[in-house]
Amino acid sequence: MPAPNLLQPPGKQAHATFRPEFGQRFIVTVDTEEEFDWSAPLDREAHSVVTVPALRKFQQFCEGFGVVPSYLIDWPVADSACAPEAIGDAVSAGRAEVGVQLHPWVSPPFVEDVNELNSYAGNLPFELEREKLLTLRDRIESAFGTPPRIYRAGRYGLGPRTAEILMECGIAVDTSVRARFDYSGTGGPNYREHPLHPYWTDEARQLLELPLTTVYWGPLRQVGNVIYPHLWRAPTMRGVLARTGLLERIPLTPEGITAEEALRGVDIAIDEGLPVLVFSFHSPSLATGHTPYVRSEADLDGLYDWWRTLFTHLARRGVKPTSVHEIMKSVQHG
Repeated sequence: MPAPNLLQPPGKQAHATFRPEFGQRFIVTVDTEEEFDWSAPLDREAHSVVTVPALRKFQQFCEGFGVVPSYLIDWPVADSACAPEAIGDAVSAGRAEVGVQLHPWVSPPFVEDVNELNSYAGNLPFELEREKLLTLRDRIESAFGTPPRIYRAGRYGLGPRTAEILMECGIAVDTSVRARFDYSGTGGPNYREHPLHPYWTDEARQLLELPLTTVYWGPLRQVGNVIYPHLWRAPTMRGVLARTGLLERIPLTPEGITAEEALRGVDIAIDEGLPVLVFSFHSPSLATGHTPYVRSEADLDGLYDWWRTLFTHLARRGVKPTSVHEIMKSVQHG
């Protein structure tokens, strides 16, 4: 049986179902990565991992709400002693989970040219993508003493044979699909037609896709996927539509999305019956000065306030936190 092509949207028959007691849940995924200049060209050497200790504070914060974060770790972090020091105990105790995030330009073996096209791992030759992914997976297991079960391609860069590699190395969940987004203009995938609902990628139901949650809000949201592809020619129109309340695209992230916007997005996802809401953000935002979203202590306080507001609202609406372990235990394979 051939491995699936994760770049292809699935049919409705692939939608995953969960045990009735699972209800609706949410999961927090953290792109746990090195710091680098987001405005500069990609560079294999120009990065640091000074924000990794800040994971400890975020972990403690999440534990206060009963949230089990999934830290999707790339090579510079996996290769740093700081990561196990910050979250190793939580991972060992089941209060956190680790997964794989592949930034190919900083992940060995260093064979390919560093450029935008190759920053999407799925564009690499199959054997090179495979070697990078397996090397990183093994490094994470060595660092934390547990095999990672979830994967996210850096820059959401899945390829036509990525699923084959994930199945080989024991990954149960992929969460690289960023539904409602199109990266084909820079050589990446187009996920505009992919569903938000979790789905099986293969007939044998070995690999579950857990798309990041992004919803459209406003009176035009039912035709959001028709309108948004045309707005790249007139980016100011996106702001006009959002400000007038006609159409807004809301990914569930504290980076560039206000708490008020995120609350609207959460309510739409809940009301539409989405079984798992997937939140995400980048770990360097847990310290000041490393991402465009957190430039000051006030910004950092605002990030924690954002999570506090969202966790409180989710609890009020009866949506409990979940984990990869719980998802795989609750999803129905038959």
